[in-house]
Amino acid sequence: MSGRIGALVAVAALAGLALGSPAAAQTAPTPTENAAPTADNAVLLTIFFKHDQSRPLNELNAQLEKQGYYKAFPPPGTEVVSWYVMMGIGQVVTLRFPASRLREVNRILENTAWGSYRTEFYPTYDYKAVGMAAHEKAGQ
Repeated sequence: MSGRIGALVAVAALAGLALGSPAAAQTAPTPTENAAPTADNAVLLTIFFKHDQSRPLNELNAQLEKQGYYKAFPPPGTEVVSWYVMMGIGQVVTLRFPASRLREVNRILENTAWGSYRTEFYPTYDYKAVGMAAHEKAGQ
Protein backbone atom coordinates (compact mmCIF):
# COMPACT_ATOMS: atom_id res chain seq x y z
CA MET A 1 0.00 0.00 0.00
CA SER A 2 2.78 2.48 0.85
CA GLY A 3 4.38 1.76 -2.54
CA ARG A 4 1.13 2.69 -4.29
CA ILE A 5 0.86 5.91 -2.26
CA GLY A 6 4.48 6.76 -3.06
CA ALA A 7 3.87 6.11 -6.74
CA LEU A 8 0.78 8.33 -6.75
CA VAL A 9 2.69 11.09 -4.92
CA ALA A 10 5.41 10.86 -7.60
CA VAL A 11 2.86 11.22 -10.38
CA ALA A 12 1.23 14.15 -8.58
CA ALA A 13 4.64 15.81 -8.45
CA LEU A 14 5.12 15.13 -12.17
CA ALA A 15 1.72 16.64 -12.84
CA GLY A 16 2.72 19.75 -10.90
CA LEU A 17 5.92 20.05 -12.93
CA ALA A 18 3.99 19.58 -16.15
CA LEU A 19 1.61 22.35 -15.14
CA GLY A 20 4.53 24.68 -14.45
CA SER A 21 4.36 25.64 -10.78
CA PRO A 22 4.75 24.05 -7.35
CA ALA A 23 1.35 25.41 -6.34
CA ALA A 24 -0.30 23.55 -9.21
CA ALA A 25 0.77 20.23 -7.67
CA GLN A 26 -1.30 21.08 -4.59
CA THR A 27 -4.58 21.55 -6.44
CA ALA A 28 -6.67 18.80 -7.99
CA PRO A 29 -6.33 18.94 -11.77
CA THR A 30 -9.48 19.00 -13.86
CA PRO A 31 -9.72 16.05 -16.28
CA THR A 32 -9.48 17.20 -19.88
CA GLU A 33 -11.05 14.72 -22.26
CA ASN A 34 -9.57 16.24 -25.39
CA ALA A 35 -6.03 16.80 -24.09
CA ALA A 36 -3.35 14.98 -26.03
CA PRO A 37 -0.16 13.68 -24.45
CA THR A 38 2.88 15.74 -25.42
CA ALA A 39 6.55 15.58 -24.47
CA ASP A 40 5.84 18.19 -21.78
CA ASN A 41 2.81 16.60 -20.13
CA ALA A 42 2.73 12.85 -20.86
CA VAL A 43 3.14 10.13 -18.28
CA LEU A 44 3.22 6.40 -18.79
CA LEU A 45 1.24 4.31 -16.36
CA THR A 46 1.88 0.59 -16.16
CA ILE A 47 -0.94 -1.23 -14.41
CA PHE A 48 -0.74 -4.78 -13.10
CA PHE A 49 -4.20 -6.32 -13.06
CA LYS A 50 -3.78 -9.30 -10.74
CA HIS A 51 -6.56 -11.86 -11.12
CA ASP A 52 -8.46 -13.10 -8.08
CA GLN A 53 -7.31 -16.72 -8.48
CA SER A 54 -9.86 -17.99 -5.97
CA ARG A 55 -12.61 -17.48 -8.58
CA PRO A 56 -13.02 -18.94 -12.09
CA LEU A 57 -12.29 -16.73 -15.09
CA ASN A 58 -15.88 -16.73 -16.38
CA GLU A 59 -17.05 -15.39 -13.01
CA LEU A 60 -14.40 -12.65 -13.08
CA ASN A 61 -15.34 -11.65 -16.63
CA ALA A 62 -19.04 -11.54 -15.69
CA GLN A 63 -18.23 -9.18 -12.81
CA LEU A 64 -16.10 -6.97 -15.07
CA GLU A 65 -18.94 -6.81 -17.60
CA LYS A 66 -21.47 -5.95 -14.87
CA GLN A 67 -19.23 -3.17 -13.52
CA GLY A 68 -18.73 -1.67 -16.99
CA TYR A 69 -15.00 -2.36 -17.18
CA TYR A 70 -14.94 -3.38 -20.85
CA LYS A 71 -16.84 -0.24 -21.84
CA ALA A 72 -14.78 2.19 -19.69
CA PHE A 73 -11.24 0.85 -20.03
CA PRO A 74 -9.11 2.06 -21.65
CA PRO A 75 -10.60 5.55 -21.47
CA PRO A 76 -10.99 7.46 -24.75
CA GLY A 77 -8.00 9.69 -25.44
CA THR A 78 -5.47 7.46 -23.73
CA GLU A 79 -2.87 5.64 -25.79
CA VAL A 80 -2.42 1.93 -25.13
CA VAL A 81 1.35 1.41 -25.38
CA SER A 82 1.19 -2.31 -24.53
CA TRP A 83 -1.28 -4.86 -23.19
CA TYR A 84 -0.09 -8.33 -22.24
CA VAL A 85 -1.33 -11.36 -20.37
CA MET A 86 1.24 -12.42 -17.81
CA MET A 87 0.52 -16.02 -16.94
CA GLY A 88 0.07 -16.53 -13.21
CA ILE A 89 -0.38 -12.79 -12.64
CA GLY A 90 -3.11 -11.42 -14.89
CA GLN A 91 -2.77 -8.55 -17.33
CA VAL A 92 -0.16 -5.81 -17.62
CA VAL A 93 -1.20 -2.65 -19.45
CA THR A 94 0.85 0.48 -20.15
CA LEU A 95 -1.03 3.66 -21.04
CA ARG A 96 0.26 7.07 -22.14
CA PHE A 97 -1.83 10.13 -21.32
CA PRO A 98 -1.52 13.71 -20.01
CA ALA A 99 -0.63 13.80 -16.32
CA SER A 100 -3.76 15.87 -15.67
CA ARG A 101 -5.88 12.76 -16.43
CA LEU A 102 -4.32 10.53 -13.75
CA ARG A 103 -7.22 10.89 -11.31
CA GLU A 104 -9.73 10.09 -14.06
CA VAL A 105 -7.89 6.90 -15.07
CA ASN A 106 -7.56 5.82 -11.44
CA ARG A 107 -11.28 6.36 -10.75
CA ILE A 108 -12.28 4.32 -13.80
CA LEU A 109 -10.25 1.40 -12.49
CA GLU A 110 -11.54 1.77 -8.93
CA ASN A 111 -15.12 1.73 -10.18
CA THR A 112 -14.85 -1.01 -12.80
CA ALA A 113 -11.86 -3.31 -12.22
CA TRP A 114 -11.74 -3.78 -8.47
CA GLY A 115 -13.26 -7.03 -7.28
CA SER A 116 -12.01 -9.05 -10.24
CA TYR A 117 -8.51 -7.60 -10.08
CA ARG A 118 -6.13 -6.25 -7.50
CA THR A 119 -4.26 -3.39 -9.15
CA GLU A 120 -0.72 -2.08 -8.87
CA PHE A 121 0.34 1.17 -10.54
CA TYR A 122 3.79 2.14 -11.80
CA PRO A 123 3.94 5.70 -13.17
CA THR A 124 6.92 6.50 -15.39
CA TYR A 125 7.98 8.95 -18.06
CA ASP A 126 9.58 8.52 -21.46
CA TYR A 127 13.35 8.69 -21.08
CA LYS A 128 14.32 7.14 -24.41
CA ALA A 129 15.39 10.37 -26.17
CA VAL A 130 17.49 11.50 -23.20
CA GLY A 131 19.12 8.10 -22.75
CA MET A 132 19.89 7.71 -26.45
CA ALA A 133 21.35 11.24 -26.64
CA ALA A 134 23.63 10.47 -23.67
CA HIS A 135 24.68 7.21 -25.32
CA GLU A 136 25.46 8.94 -28.64
CA LYS A 137 27.38 11.72 -26.85
CA ALA A 138 29.45 9.15 -24.95
CA GLY A 139 30.35 7.42 -28.23
CA GLN A 140 31.88 10.58 -29.76
